[in-house]
Amino acid sequence: MDNNKQIILFVFIIGFTTLITSCKPNLKKVDEKDISVDSLLNLRYEQLLQYPIDSLAFPRSYTIKEGKIKKVPSKDWTSGFFPGNLWQIFELTQDNRYKEVAKKWTAFVEKEKFNNHTHDMGFKVFCSFGNGLKSFENQHYKNIVVKSAQTLITRFDEKVGSIRSWDFNKHKWSFPVIIDNMMNLELLFEATKISKDSMYHKIAVAHANTTLQNHFRPNNSTWHVLDYNPENGKVNTRVTHQGISDDSSWARGQGWAIYGFTMAYRYTKNPKYLEQAKATASFFTGHKNMPEDGIPYWDFDAPNIPNEPRDVSAAAIVASALIELYGYTNNESYLNYSKKVLNSLQSKNYILAENVKAPFILNHSSGDWSKRAEMDEPIVYGDYYFLEALTRLKKIK
Repeated sequence: MDNNKQIILFVFIIGFTTLITSCKPNLKKVDEKDISVDSLLNLRYEQLLQYPIDSLAFPRSYTIKEGKIKKVPSKDWTSGFFPGNLWQIFELTQDNRYKEVAKKWTAFVEKEKFNNHTHDMGFKVFCSFGNGLKSFENQHYKNIVVKSAQTLITRFDEKVGSIRSWDFNKHKWSFPVIIDNMMNLELLFEATKISKDSMYHKIAVAHANTTLQNHFRPNNSTWHVLDYNPENGKVNTRVTHQGISDDSSWARGQGWAIYGFTMAYRYTKNPKYLEQAKATASFFTGHKNMPEDGIPYWDFDAPNIPNEPRDVSAAAIVASALIELYGYTNNESYLNYSKKVLNSLQSKNYILAENVKAPFILNHSSGDWSKRAEMDEPIVYGDYYFLEALTRLKKIK
């Protein structure tokens, strides 16, 4: 065979081999890096459905190294978030499986309507039953909201003008009120809408006004804990319980303030509430220690930045709040920040991997520094406000 024929034969063999190879199906095993973000999110959602239904085992957080789910009963302040997550996934997907499982978990929270040893009634009852009411009309759910509000206002003190937050640490606090407590006012506002009894609304406004007057620093950041003298209503001390120091800016606390006063404005249209929400939002989003992706460190003043844990929950709370705040102001910067945060969270930097068998969606939330607990882990309320932000953004598109 001459050289020209050899070359032609060689080219033919190579071309034929290439053609055959290209026709073979791709049998490569699909691993995490090949899964789209949307698919990964749906896989995470499915994990919530697969979690065993147990009235004594609400999933609160997950320790990845140990592969251990922290499970809590309904009296824990976080119990309402897991049913709330299921309700919100139903809202996003219209998949009735989530609605049916949400009903079961929500029912487990009902007995908390009588629990007067906590201010966290809104977190527990409104995040569960309140989200259920967004999905369908249910008089029983409405009755539970009103009864829970009746229980919550037993913690209100007229001299202080606030709802007492905690009953522990009585040796050092007389009447503690934390910024988180703003979040429980939504339950009271809604109770007035349902019952037509203005008492709940009035108490919510009184609490918001006292918080507005006393909780904020000149730079519009917020302290975490204020201890009041119940005899005269004056402030004893301004301290932290979960931040790095009394004068630091604990990230999630700033989020509670932004969200809380945005929500209070929704029900009252008090311009002072709107101005405070805007001012604290400016402090939060413009902080010199805010990372580029919009996910803050757990405390803006933590000593080892940039080697400190992030707090996805704080980012999600603020993202959700700023979508609502955008609706009242038409300030595009609020919407842009929320979109940036949601883009960051909808990435494999923050979504839990496919192989994590736990009923959580996002990683890198931070819980309680005072106990060195739940730092840089999946936490149920991080997922809750992430899902809420997604549903809110979907409605304005």
